[in-house]
Parts: sequence; structure tokens; C-alpha cells
Amino acid sequence: MARCIALDIDCAAACAFAAGLMARGSDNVVVACGMCAEICQRCAAECGSHDADHCQRCAEACRWCEEECRTMAAAA
Repeated sequence: MARCIALDIDCAAACAFAAGLMARGSDNVVVACGMCAEICQRCAAECGSHDADHCQRCAEACRWCEEECRTMAAAA
């Protein structure tokens, strides 16, 4: 589970970073959201490979976030 936890932390940091750039109207939103989507995808894959209910919920949230970040990256 160590890899899962590490990816969770990376994902949370990437999401906070991307959200901060969006809140400030930064010109770097496309780059940040693309990065965030990639990290969320990796986190979803790892969490989704574990049977625990909390891991499955995490994977679902990461897939949703990945989709939203890809939408933001494409819209900007």
C-alpha cells in the first residue's frame, strides 16, 4: 500500500496546485491540468487495483478528477 499512499499524496498536491492556478487565472492552467490529469490517472489505476472499499472510492474520485482536468486543459 506504500505506492498507493504516495500516489494519493502526489494526486492531492497536484490537484491543489492546479486549483490554485485556476483560481488565479494563470496562463499555466493547461500545463497544470494536463499534469494533474496524468497523476490522477496513475493514482486511479493503483487505487483501483486494491479491493478495499476506500481504495475503490479513491479510484473513482481520481477518475472523475482526471476527466475534469482533461476537460479544463482542452478548454483553455
